[in-house]
Amino acid sequence: MRPMRTRLARIVAATVLGTGLLAVAAGPVGAQQLVDAGSRDNGSGAIAFIAFALMVFAIGFALFFMDRVRRRREEERSRSS
Repeated sequence: MRPMRTRLARIVAATVLGTGLLAVAAGPVGAQQLVDAGSRDNGSGAIAFIAFALMVFAIGFALFFMDRVRRRREEERSRSS
């Protein structure tokens, strides 16, 4: 009976921890405009452009990496069969 309680306690703790982490991670999503590019005097337009460029490169890199992983898995499957 004791191992079942320990297992249940771990599942509950993992669920609570996961829910808490999700709530903390989702907080910044509520901010609709993280970088204000409307002002011309303080250079915020340049910051917005740099943030946009970094996001584009990060998304492109992620897509490239995921495609590479997919291709390797397909090659491994074709070799093993």
